[in-house]
Amino acid sequence: MGEIVSLRLGFPMDLEFHQLEMGYEGLRLRRPERERRLLASLADKGQQVPIVVVRLAEDEGRYQVIDGYSRVRLLKRLGVDTVRATVWDLSEAEALLLDRSLRTVERETAIEQGWLLQVLRNLPLSYEEMASRFDRSVSWVSQRLSLVDDLPRRVQELIRAGRIPAQAAMKYLVPMARGSREDCEAFALSIAQHHFTSREIGDLYKAWRDGSGDVRRWVLENPELFLRAQRELEEASPPHPPPREVIRDLELVGRLARRAERKWKEAARGVSETEREEVLRCLDQALVDLDRLSRRIHSEEERHAEPGHADGDPDALKEGCGHASDREDAPGLSSGGPAGGPVGLGGAAPLPATGESRAAPSRDPGALRHLPGEPGPGP
Repeated sequence: MGEIVSLRLGFPMDLEFHQLEMGYEGLRLRRPERERRLLASLADKGQQVPIVVVRLAEDEGRYQVIDGYSRVRLLKRLGVDTVRATVWDLSEAEALLLDRSLRTVERETAIEQGWLLQVLRNLPLSYEEMASRFDRSVSWVSQRLSLVDDLPRRVQELIRAGRIPAQAAMKYLVPMARGSREDCEAFALSIAQHHFTSREIGDLYKAWRDGSGDVRRWVLENPELFLRAQRELEEASPPHPPPREVIRDLELVGRLARRAERKWKEAARGVSETEREEVLRCLDQALVDLDRLSRRIHSEEERHAEPGHADGDPDALKEGCGHASDREDAPGLSSGGPAGGPVGLGGAAPLPATGESRAAPSRDPGALRHLPGEPGPGP
């Protein structure tokens, strides 16, 4: 096989840049550090390795570049007039597949495989032919194609440019795009702007995936603030908080409640009746969710309570969401007592002089109920 192919490969020749077609430049990720080293080598020693091209059937004087896009870009920057190229006497599909099989320096990423498969599909090759040439199954071909088909084009350009890690994109941006392409684009722009690490990208994605609408907006609109708040919660946690995840989540709920209260105070006067009803529906649903959590926690406490347990003393809660710094940040939120909620968040943020505030006795796990004639929770 190698001997037959070698007979069909041409010899190096000099080509001018206007003779080159760069149609497959987008199949490879750009690696800035590697290109900086290559630029220094080209400036010092000149071009040592020819690029690979095939003749265009419709125009014999023009050539499609198969391999060597970085060299072409950098030689142009250096002001060189021509580029050394080897012409392969193959079809574009055969040349792309042969080039892939000869590359041993670096391992291609899943998204690069998907980009190549997209091109081969358009040449066109069937799924069965592509599976055979890649020595993979048809389902593997379909999965790789779905990765790039699902990602918005704008996100793919950021990945190609090396501004988003390819592995993080495959792990987090693809499933996000399947849930919301708009959120995926916004998240990708944040990653490219702030240069988050793969771990930070993962933390933000998990918060978006598991969070409510407010948490998702926070993640997308101010990811740095979200990560900082998350780190502060982790640092403020006691050495062995039982259970750590629940306490951290409830701390986050408290912060979001205080943030919503401040925003409501600023926006309440200009709110329309429709918007007010939407706010109330969201508030009612949040109260229902917190009530359900409260009843579950209280039922566990009653099952495991011993004589002298602090359940009967509202002032006995010294840790968690009711610490002093939280109360100073939001005076309307108490840690317990007659006007406080059972989980230390207090009642809902009071709505200005409209009678919509919902205060409930903290001692009654089932005290969060809807008032007659008011909107119930959303679907």
